[in-house]
Amino acid sequence: MESEIKKILAKIEEMNEALKKEYARLAEQYGFSFNKKRVVFIEQFKLRNKSFKIPTWRYAIPQDIRHLLSLPFIYVMIFPLLILDFFLTIYNLVALPLYRIPRVKRKDHFVFDRKFLDYLNLIQKVNCLYCSYGNGLFSYGSEIAARTERYWCPIKAARRPPQSHNWYKDFADYGNPEEWKEKFNDEKAFVEPAKAEVKE
Repeated sequence: MESEIKKILAKIEEMNEALKKEYARLAEQYGFSFNKKRVVFIEQFKLRNKSFKIPTWRYAIPQDIRHLLSLPFIYVMIFPLLILDFFLTIYNLVALPLYRIPRVKRKDHFVFDRKFLDYLNLIQKVNCLYCSYGNGLFSYGSEIAARTERYWCPIKAARRPPQSHNWYKDFADYGNPEEWKEKFNDEKAFVEPAKAEVKE
């Protein structure tokens, strides 16, 4: 019998599909489309967007003292991020293949499309690049950790976690040793259904 948790997680997947459709609707509403990796705005929307742009020279000096005080703390974080990136990438390239887990595709987690927004000045675009890198890195690391967890510790928590990754729905229910035994070190979990059918 399918557990209620699995049913709820299936509903969450349906909601994610609805979210994709909403993103497509917003693209139409705000006048942009995708040309390979570029975001292209319709000319009338580009002109409108530029009217909201704050000149770089005026933005260069923070008007709020809190923003000025926080700058060193924000930008110094680039060093631990780069170190984390290095070790995550080594782990992704070496450890995951040893478990026969497909490597995480880095490009799926780093999105740098804010540079196409005409209402951002140069400093804002650099800041957005930095934020995109940091959040992309955590997404990349989270997927690496999630695949490792699926292989070594595929057990749901006793209490609902505030957020869960995409592999969590396949984990064994807490307190169900039979299901855990079946899923522990399961390499087949990472094989796409179509490929699995061909092998059979």
